[in-house]
Amino acid sequence: MIEWFAPSDWTAAWRVALGALTGFAGLILLARIAGLRSFSQMSAFDFVTTVAVGSMLGTIILTPSLPIALGLIGLAALFAIQEISAMARKRWRGEVVMDNKPLLLMERGEILFENLKAAKVTEHDLYAKLRSENIHRLEEVQAVVFETTGDVSVLHGKDMEIEPALLDNVRRSGSAIPTSG
Repeated sequence: MIEWFAPSDWTAAWRVALGALTGFAGLILLARIAGLRSFSQMSAFDFVTTVAVGSMLGTIILTPSLPIALGLIGLAALFAIQEISAMARKRWRGEVVMDNKPLLLMERGEILFENLKAAKVTEHDLYAKLRSENIHRLEEVQAVVFETTGDVSVLHGKDMEIEPALLDNVRRSGSAIPTSG
């Protein structure tokens, strides 16, 4: 039973500690070089990259047969892939391929049930989000958007009109948000 808690080979334990230290230091360095967007999760691609980086760090730490330098190269490759994808999204309209479009779930106090179904969001999930945003009545809600990251944004204010640019890229499934003219 003691082998569950204490390693039989202390060399492996030191390797794990060194892998954690170097892997973490390498991750911080790469994140500083790549910039703030490294872990932003602003798109599905960013989320996948963040999960992959975490998995890679775990592999560096817990896989004794993997040289630490190779693990760091793997981390650097993930950051490079993220940077290349960011350039593709910006320069060559890569977001069309890489990102989902946000989806309108509610409009002017009305729940768009077809869109809820398409997003696989339940009415109870929607109500929970509205409660967390301190919504007291559905008529307070101007729009609810299911974002590309899986987050739900609630735009509210009974007498507020939504700036059209805020909903430019949002799929409406035929419904229209009134805009000031």
